[in-house]
Order: sequence, then C-alpha cells, then structure tokens
Amino acid sequence: MAAGREFIAAAAEHEILPLFVASGGDGAPLSLRSLCLARERIAASSAFADSVLAVQGLGSYPISIAKNEDLSRRYLDPGVRGRAIGAFALTEPEAGSDPAAIQTTARSDGDSYVLTGRKALISNAGLATFYVVFAKTDPQGGSKGLSAFVVDADMPGLRVVRQLNLTASHPIGDLSLEECRVPAGRRLGASGDGLKIALTTLDFFRASVGAAACGLATRALDEAMSRSMSRHQFGSRIADFQLTKAALADMATELEAARLLVYRAAWTKDRGGDRITGEASMAKLFATEAAQRIVDRAVQIHGGIGVERGVVVERLYREVRALRIYEGTSEIQRLIIADRLLAERGC
Repeated sequence: MAAGREFIAAAAEHEILPLFVASGGDGAPLSLRSLCLARERIAASSAFADSVLAVQGLGSYPISIAKNEDLSRRYLDPGVRGRAIGAFALTEPEAGSDPAAIQTTARSDGDSYVLTGRKALISNAGLATFYVVFAKTDPQGGSKGLSAFVVDADMPGLRVVRQLNLTASHPIGDLSLEECRVPAGRRLGASGDGLKIALTTLDFFRASVGAAACGLATRALDEAMSRSMSRHQFGSRIADFQLTKAALADMATELEAARLLVYRAAWTKDRGGDRITGEASMAKLFATEAAQRIVDRAVQIHGGIGVERGVVVERLYREVRALRIYEGTSEIQRLIIADRLLAERGC
C-alpha cells in the first residue's frame, strides 16, 4: 500500500496525474494519445506503477463524464493532486463480462441509498480513498437497472479484503458492502445510467491497456536482444542463430502492429470520435495477445535463467497475463468486434 501511495504522490509532484485524471476545475477532457504514451513508457519500467495510476484514472473518469460539479470538486480536484485515490468497482464473483448479472443492490431510503453486496478483483482495493460502485437500483431492470455511486473508503458498512495474485505487490481485493449508506448526491447521473457510464469509461481506457501491453512487450524485446547478444552457445552468440533472428523479427513486427492499432484508436478518439468501441477492442485484443507472445519468446531466449525469480523477463511473464483479462477478456473483445462488423452489414 505504501508503495502505491508513493507512486501517486510522485506522479502528482511531477505533474503526471493530469494525464490520467480530468480535473474538475477546467473540465478539460483527457487526451487518449497522451494517456497511451504515458502508460506505455511507465509500464516498460514498472507494471505496478502503471496499474496504480491507470486505476486512478479508471476510478475518476466516471465522475468526470457525469459532469457533477460538487463531486468533481470533492474527488477530481484532489485526485489530480494525488490527495484522493480512486478505484472502479464493477466486477463481482458471478458478474465479470456480464453486467446484467450484478447482484449488488442500492435501495433508495430517504435522502440516501443503502448498498448491499460484494465486489471482486477490484484493483487499488485498500489503497483507494473512494470507489465508484455499480449497483442495481432496479433489481428487475437487468443491465439497464444499474446505477453508479461514489463510495468513500471509510463509509460504515464497507469492508475491504485483500487478495494475493501473480504479482503480489499489486493491490487487489474484494469489497463487502453491508447496509452501506451513501448520500443520494453521490449517485452519478440519473438512476439507471450505470451501464452507460461503465461502458463509456471502458471504451476510453481499453486502448490504454493495449498501450501498457506495448510497454511490457518493449521491455521484453529489449531484454531478449541484450540476452541474445551476450549469451554464447556452440562458439557463437545466440543472436547469430537463424531461429533467434526469426523470433526477434516476429517480436518486433507484432509490437509495431500493436502500437499502430493502439494509437489509431487514440487518434480517432482525440479527433472527436464519440465511441471507439471497435477500435479500442481491436487495440486491446491484439496488443495484449501479442505482448503475451513477445514476453513468452523473451523467456525462451533467456533459457533456464528466464524462469528464475528476480530476472526481468520472469517478472514480465507474470505481469503481462492479467492484461488479457481485465477491462474485458480477449474473448469478449472478439465478440464486440464481430458484433460491430455484423451491425455495419445490417445483420
């Protein structure tokens, strides 16, 4: 937790947080290209720092698009200065890719809502000072009955349970909401706007997940190049072997293709694209899958030392895996892309 807070504080000091959090003061929109550039560079050095900062943006973005001045002053202005830390609480034990399956409820009670339920696999859990929580205000409304609420981390009835994962330093955990009373003014948008807010947020940030994947892949390629030039077998550098050259060529080509998809999506958004659902899904799908292959090849080029704890490519191998799951699995991205293609044909 301390390391996460240190990263947030350092990002604020060096004026990096405005790339992730839209300040409530001037209402200036985020640049997706700038966000992608930042995530690619940061992830190449520290996937942990990238994830903490990315979730700071993910947890803040729903507030910025809701255009609530009071909540912007309360959360976004401190957030861009590192004095508030956000998190995005959508996933549940039985509701990941399917928001309609969300079981957390928000019951209206006077000038408050009472939230009850459980959220799972929430990044920045325990680190965040506030959570954007998605809950059903209309239990019979399916995904259209979702609403979004800003819940302070110290509100009675909210409990965080930390979890361990492949990258043990990454703050992730479950949220338990037991009759957690939230002022009605903390609801984002109108009742039932939750799905639209969630999808708009994911639409924006998915391309940046691809950028983070490019950062990890860049580091893996650099490590593979260095290893192949320094390691000798059968009297030659392994960089001189044709199979090694072929692997390096494939890694570099896939990385450049991934970058083109990521920055095409970012360019489209920054040029005024209302929704970039198809572009963002293609960018995330290809970049994260390519990064997994690139990191895997880097481990192979390292040989046995590539799976030793403390070696950079071993760390990258653990860190890259989650990118194919969070903010929409690769399988969901394929469905989104196919649905867009069929819709364009009128099917």
